[in-house]
Amino acid sequence: MNKIRVSAVSYTNTKPFIFGLNHSGIITEMDLSLDIPADCAAKLIEDKADIGLVPVAALLKIPDYHIVSDYCIGAIAAVNSVFIFSDKPIEEIQTLRLDKQSRTSNALARVLLKHYWKFNPVIVEGDADAFVEIGDRTFGKKDQYAFVYDLAEVWIKFTGLPFAFAVWASNKPIPKDFIQKFNSALAYGLEHRKEVIANLPAHPGFDLDDYLMHRIDYPLTEQKKKALDLFLELASKLEEKAPEFK
Repeated sequence: MNKIRVSAVSYTNTKPFIFGLNHSGIITEMDLSLDIPADCAAKLIEDKADIGLVPVAALLKIPDYHIVSDYCIGAIAAVNSVFIFSDKPIEEIQTLRLDKQSRTSNALARVLLKHYWKFNPVIVEGDADAFVEIGDRTFGKKDQYAFVYDLAEVWIKFTGLPFAFAVWASNKPIPKDFIQKFNSALAYGLEHRKEVIANLPAHPGFDLDDYLMHRIDYPLTEQKKKALDLFLELASKLEEKAPEFK
């Protein structure tokens, strides 16, 4: 039997999932790779992986995708790792640089700018008034800029819904027994987050315990699914003016 190819995101917020997969028997049934979100999405789109922890905006490019897990990378309040950073207030921003590592956060920023803040800055690839940045690179960075906008927090203000940044999805049907074992392994990792945190390198000025225990909200709830549908509807209508990353 061929191993199931699984692409997971390499960020800190995925470490509990990776711990669970590596500490369960299912690891022998998969070929696991760790990638940045954009590459994880590209692997699933290009059929170089069977399951991926994909940024949800990438679902628009995966025909007949299947969500295969009860867990996600989500937020029910400020997530503290997905931002627009700027030295200008949002209403003075004229140019915006996107993050090459993420489809979803780029689309989320553009959705919020259009529908919540109600303006559209010019998307550029070089120097800009503001920039989107996600993941571990943002740890401890909030004090470096005069204006910092947590995109999960703004989405919640805009919609009253939580948000799912990434979901475990497949590009083909996956055997039910594998999905069951996969979910159990992810749950095991989440139950052992304290152990995961104890073995992570420290980030000065950033509270990893708060981040993994409270900021990232892992269950893929019905409210998050509702938010996902709304986000995909809005993201699908964005004009194609932004650079296309992987």
